[in-house]
Amino acid sequence: MAISITEALDIIYANCSPVSTEIISIEQSLGRIMAEDSIATFDLPRFDNSAMDGYAVKCADASKIVISNEVIYAGDNPTMTLKEGTAIRIMTGAPIPKGCEAVIPVENVTVTEDKVSLPENIEKDAHIRRAGEDVKRGTAYLHKGEKVTAYSIALLASQGVTHLKVYRKIKVAVFGTGDELRPHFEKIEPHQLYNSNTPMFLGRAKELGCETRYISSSGDTIESLKASITSALDADIIITSGGVSMGDKDFTKEAFGNLGMKLFFDKVDIKPGKPTAFGKIGNTVVINLPGNPLASMVNYELFIRAAIHKISGANAFYHATVETPIREDFKLRKGKYTVRLGAFDGKTFMPLKQQLPGMVSPMQKAGGMIITLPDVDFLPKGMKVKMIPICWELNGIEEEDLFTY
Repeated sequence: MAISITEALDIIYANCSPVSTEIISIEQSLGRIMAEDSIATFDLPRFDNSAMDGYAVKCADASKIVISNEVIYAGDNPTMTLKEGTAIRIMTGAPIPKGCEAVIPVENVTVTEDKVSLPENIEKDAHIRRAGEDVKRGTAYLHKGEKVTAYSIALLASQGVTHLKVYRKIKVAVFGTGDELRPHFEKIEPHQLYNSNTPMFLGRAKELGCETRYISSSGDTIESLKASITSALDADIIITSGGVSMGDKDFTKEAFGNLGMKLFFDKVDIKPGKPTAFGKIGNTVVINLPGNPLASMVNYELFIRAAIHKISGANAFYHATVETPIREDFKLRKGKYTVRLGAFDGKTFMPLKQQLPGMVSPMQKAGGMIITLPDVDFLPKGMKVKMIPICWELNGIEEEDLFTY
């Protein structure tokens, strides 16, 4: 019996665990997931410093003419103490001297030789960056489960961090079978078709930050199939498609079963792609996608991407949606939970009109997808739909309703 899309996702989330960790240099950590909090070992800024090129002054000297014959540059270690009736020239980033109560930007004063005319109002602490106002010593400035970005690396470098504990890259193996399809690097006869699913699965896994491996297989005997599958069990996820796993009565299904695969579901109430299955052999996740290219792509985006994000160790592993208006009226056949691929221009979403399960060309045009309920047969222009992005990653730390009503 087919289970719902929500049930399938919940089963995947419940049965996928984060991969192991490793320690790498921060330069190598871009895009990886933090495996522990990063705690500040010192304040940032480390010392009170000037936010402007200007003059260090006392508030009591507002509207006065003061004497200035000293200067502090960034990188200096000032030992002087500022006194009333004087000002000290100070550069951006330079340490604040003792006794300084504010910094007046150079454009707000009048300078004649060593005399400086100050403005009428001086606000205490103006243009002073206080130690720890950015990051306080002892606080977590990056958290476990967050993705490392270029700006995360800036934070790490600002704390003198050289290496970081992250979750290792996910290993994905694509298990290829099916004599009816031929590899794209072989010559084919007029009655044969190229296998577009396997290179698509491998490419998408790489886009999602995974390490990939193609496992070729021969369906001649149970033993040869078992040997191929066994060679892939060091992967975190094995992807198959079509009648090569749990759906049909074939040698491959039997080979997976003989190796102890636990099957959690083998049908999902979704159009296209009902024959989607999820199982595990030990800690290795096995997902069987439909054989039709567009159907397999849709279910890859929904189910394999969900598994990858959960296994990655990320806190935000749930699919998230963008509410966006539909560009034009759109009619669809009701009766099923239906996924529609569409183009997104940054402002509106428009379902692609030609998208049958066996098609290939619509996939590269899709910027996102929507899921409609069985009773929906018309989407009027301007109606807000919930789009799951495909051309970029959008995930949340809480599960949300993915359906367009």
